[in-house]
Amino acid sequence: MGGERVEVRSLLSGLESEHTYTPKPSDIVAVKEARMLIKIGLGLEVWVDSLIKNASNSKLVVVNTSSGIPLLRSEEVDSHDHDGHLGNPHIWLDPERSKVIIRHITEALSDIDPEGRNIYLTNQAGYFKKIDTMRSKIEDKLRSIKNRKIITHHPAWPYFAQRFKLQIVDNIQLQAGTEPSARHIANIINRIKKEDIRVIVSEPQLNPKVPKSISEETNAKMIILTPIPGGLPGTGTYIEMMEYNAEQLSSALR
Repeated sequence: MGGERVEVRSLLSGLESEHTYTPKPSDIVAVKEARMLIKIGLGLEVWVDSLIKNASNSKLVVVNTSSGIPLLRSEEVDSHDHDGHLGNPHIWLDPERSKVIIRHITEALSDIDPEGRNIYLTNQAGYFKKIDTMRSKIEDKLRSIKNRKIITHHPAWPYFAQRFKLQIVDNIQLQAGTEPSARHIANIINRIKKEDIRVIVSEPQLNPKVPKSISEETNAKMIILTPIPGGLPGTGTYIEMMEYNAEQLSSALR
């Protein structure tokens, strides 16, 4: 949205878990020097509040981009109980909800830099068109798939699944950062065999050991999708990430 009027630094490279990331000293410096920090909220980034506090930047504007977005129930509860009562925080994986995130960013940029408001609004409109094109491409790619059932490693995908009419039968990881019990794994294996589930979705930010073993036990195909841009080659932007994930799902589900 900012174009040449802003300098952007991402605290996550795409290879770290958004839930369990540990900020580095360089992150404190970056936040101390920043004018704006953008977060999803909903307890997704449990580490970010202490980072903001440690940076002690009185001029920092914190933008909570999830404000006003309809939420799906969260099946994920970690040791902090950070999002179980708020709703699933992985809202950006729905293209339509991502537009609300972008509007929050555009509004915040315009408040900080009123002279750039028209530029930000123009950039927003252009990006919305790109999102619409991306959504149409994904819908076309997934439309003819008949068996739409998947198992996911952790509950990052309900918004994506809802938007593109996929069915998440179960999640391997029920507690962020904690491996599932043997009983839960056995239940998933039984469901895969009973319900003809052919695809298990893991993520580059998570240890693939458990989904890989389930795949070997059931012959369901394990694929790697990334919920964060930059998590895999060719996913450096939001749109690239979404299209990559759709391509992998389309190939695996056919």
